[in-house]
Amino acid sequence: QVQLVESGGGSVQTGGSLRLSCAASGFSYSRNCMGWFRQAPNKARELVASFDRGNRTNYANSVKGRFTISRDNAKNTLYLQMTSLKPEDTAMYYCAADHRATWTGVCGYNYWGQGTQVTVSS
Repeated sequence: QVQLVESGGGSVQTGGSLRLSCAASGFSYSRNCMGWFRQAPNKARELVASFDRGNRTNYANSVKGRFTISRDNAKNTLYLQMTSLKPEDTAMYYCAADHRATWTGVCGYNYWGQGTQVTVSS
């Protein structure tokens, strides 16, 4: 059974830092696309950062230079280090995995964690 459990969210002031963690279980973590998404109230969910199957990283323009995605395959854990946080980073952050039976050539996320809230105050 695939499970993704996020932790590390919280409330910080502008300019602060947080590190989110996502503990993954139930699948071959190291060979999957893995990503962090976020959703703010009344906004669509957006991709923040991700690894593709070749372990290449991808970042939303809004977080480039401030956020870093990393993974510890031995611990089956995905991380998102967030620095220089801004109020517009306030959102629920979700960990996601592509664990589809068939690889289509692009990442497609079909498993999601429950989310962890990040709130940045000015």
